[in-house]
Amino acid sequence: MTKTLTRCVVGFLAVLLLAARPVPALSAPAQATLLADGAYSGAVRERIRGAKRRIICAFYLFKASGRRGNLPAQIAQDLAQARGRGVDVTVILEPGDSVGRDNRAAAAYLARKGVRVIFPPGRRTTHAKAVVIDDRYVLIGSHNLSHAALTRNRELSVLLDAPELAAQVTRYLEGIR
Repeated sequence: MTKTLTRCVVGFLAVLLLAARPVPALSAPAQATLLADGAYSGAVRERIRGAKRRIICAFYLFKASGRRGNLPAQIAQDLAQARGRGVDVTVILEPGDSVGRDNRAAAAYLARKGVRVIFPPGRRTTHAKAVVIDDRYVLIGSHNLSHAALTRNRELSVLLDAPELAAQVTRYLEGIR
């Protein structure tokens, strides 16, 4: 049952992400972990804290605040600390009016800490929610970086240990620029 679910999740994500671009199937099986609701923040923070070489991520909303216990602010700190350890960190954020103010505030903090922040130009909305760490781990799904998404909303994402998929997602994210 678990192997079948893993294969279905990997297949669904590959189709969802790259439907417009044909890509070869994964030659190696991926290890998948379902991250429902509040499970995402712990998983993404653990992977960020363990990063050795590179983090590239994209989010529609990154709403960090100074309120005590704000999980997006903690993730921003984790990204800044990764950069401080020498990890190459790139964060891609939606510049649009509805989320732009929150995203610019998070971007200002991250940029001060040496993180590369990109606001893609043009009219296409960046609605992706994806993280690739060390060309191996992929977190992808519905979670924005808002306290509500990380604590209260019904959200569903997947953590995949899949280097081939990580390479594909990285190419996609690099193309957003």
